[in-house]
Amino acid sequence: MALAIGVTEWVLGRAVRRVLDVGCGEALWRAPMIALRPTLSYHGVDPSEYVVRRYGRRRGIRLGSFGALGALRLWRTYDLIICADVLHYVAAAEVRAGLAEVAARLGGVAYLPVVTSSDDVEGDVRGLVRRPPAWHRARFREAGLVPIGLECYVRRDALDGLTALERWQA
Repeated sequence: MALAIGVTEWVLGRAVRRVLDVGCGEALWRAPMIALRPTLSYHGVDPSEYVVRRYGRRRGIRLGSFGALGALRLWRTYDLIICADVLHYVAAAEVRAGLAEVAARLGGVAYLPVVTSSDDVEGDVRGLVRRPPAWHRARFREAGLVPIGLECYVRRDALDGLTALERWQA
């Protein structure tokens, strides 16, 4: 969480103000983020009706899925968009639709950690879709997202503000 905030603030040159956390679950990142940046505005999205019913009002979570972000009334842009450990559970069409919406609303950094077929995974893997790393890289590229390292991405049009060595090269 601190990594995502730090990278975003480095790219933006200012403190993070708006965060969108997609697939946030019970919004476990919310409290530590607000502890670091008390004035930030946190918006969570999760497909679980239980989570929204139980925690939604108190923690700023609304009902929605990654692929249906475009149907939600969200802010125009967010400094930081988090989608942690979600993409490897989502159908291909939903990944494409969601990444397009992430790119459209991204005003800073997207933190998108994803498990691939090349990664060793322990624990509960029920529902895990193990796609090759190249598949995910292609989807990020199609959406106009460029990796800057450590599972952080910026929009292609944001690269001008970064030095050559800040941009990740395959």
